[in-house]
Amino acid sequence: MQAITVRDRDAGPAGMSLTDMPHPHAAENDVIVRVHAAGFTPGELDWPATWTDRAGRDRTPSVPGHELSGVVTELGYGTTGLSVGQRVFGLADWARNGTLAEYTAVEARNLAPLPADIDHTVAAALPISGLTAWQGLFDHGRLTTGQTVLIHGAAGGVGSIAVQLAREVGARVIGTGRSAARDRALSLGVDTFIDLQTDKLEDAGEVDVVFDVIGGDILNRSAALVRPGGTLVTIAMPPEVRPRDGRAIFFVVEPDRARLTDLAARVRDGRLKPGVGAVRPLAEAPSAFAPGSSTPGKTIIRVAED
Repeated sequence: MQAITVRDRDAGPAGMSLTDMPHPHAAENDVIVRVHAAGFTPGELDWPATWTDRAGRDRTPSVPGHELSGVVTELGYGTTGLSVGQRVFGLADWARNGTLAEYTAVEARNLAPLPADIDHTVAAALPISGLTAWQGLFDHGRLTTGQTVLIHGAAGGVGSIAVQLAREVGARVIGTGRSAARDRALSLGVDTFIDLQTDKLEDAGEVDVVFDVIGGDILNRSAALVRPGGTLVTIAMPPEVRPRDGRAIFFVVEPDRARLTDLAARVRDGRLKPGVGAVRPLAEAPSAFAPGSSTPGKTIIRVAED
């Protein structure tokens, strides 16, 4: 099979290449998925798990990408809950070969059934952004109806889904971003948009939950905006500044089949619209990782036609 592989950590996107690799093996409780569409995170070339396994051993050449949508072609020993020929989507393990490949091995529990009326390119944009948004807002932030949430990067992959989910539960949403993101954020339903280039972040006032995807100075300044009993949630870095009378939480997204199923149901009935941007073939995946290549919406790699 063909896959995008990386071998040289210092080379960045220039070290990525389209390579012939052996067909993956289905371990116990795995499935093999014929990948139709895959998503990736540009920063994953800096993640330790891209280069080493859980024991710290070098695992190059490795395959990046951790979001996928496709069809099950093989079941490993002991695998239950999925069947050969079934459409699925979900997350690949961080420390195993990923989804920028024609086939990949995935733990069955990390995948959810994909309804026939959701396109693979849309489904591939959902796992990391959708699960991160849900877990950040509700599992960690405990956002409820009538509260106010400040969502940084409101027009981005995670932020745009977080805005839609927060609006659905009846929260007031303040979104931030650069000036070019204003129209997109407002169209998603933010009540107030703060331009981080020209407006004062502190004008947001007190909020119940801050959901941060940026880190650094923005994260540190956001702690003062959390009202007593509220929560600062971030996926960017462990927070250095904590709310005076509240919680501060850094987390990494976790697979969740039941939640993926819920998110797919929201896509089907129009309550949730993932922001799909450019759709590129597998051979162009290395250039999609290059700095400055980002476009509005999440770039999806089309590996196979439906």
